[in-house]
Amino acid sequence: MTPEERRDASVVIDRLAQAMNDHDLDRMVALFHPDYDSRQPAHPGRAFVGREQVRANWGAMFAGVPDFSAEVVRSVQDGDLNWCEWAWHGTRSDGQPFEVRGVTLFEIRDGLIVAGTLYVEDVEQEPVSIEDAVEGLSGTRPARPARPSQPE
Repeated sequence: MTPEERRDASVVIDRLAQAMNDHDLDRMVALFHPDYDSRQPAHPGRAFVGREQVRANWGAMFAGVPDFSAEVVRSVQDGDLNWCEWAWHGTRSDGQPFEVRGVTLFEIRDGLIVAGTLYVEDVEQEPVSIEDAVEGLSGTRPARPARPSQPE
């Protein structure tokens, strides 16, 4: 990928974030290829193909989170692939806080997002300790390591 193509891919991500923040569904959807392929490896049932599903999903998001805002925490281009860390914030229409963080891997060609692999999750409203999380994953609670003594 040439430096110009990398810059163009970065522009696509900037335009995506701006369209999201403007709640401009048409401008946002126009950044996706008609046959956009979306995958969420941790949630395989959420996979879909087609930008019309992007429209349906984000139309619901903007309606359900009227003050939705997106922040690009960091973004890196690796060939055709853009790695982007996101922080999404707002308040749902039912008054509950909305906070999602994660990473997207977008394949960008000819100024369009042609495929995406998404690793985004709700931020816990009530934090879970690492011991509880490991126990939930493995079924076994890890031992807590001894803390080094402080010098006197």
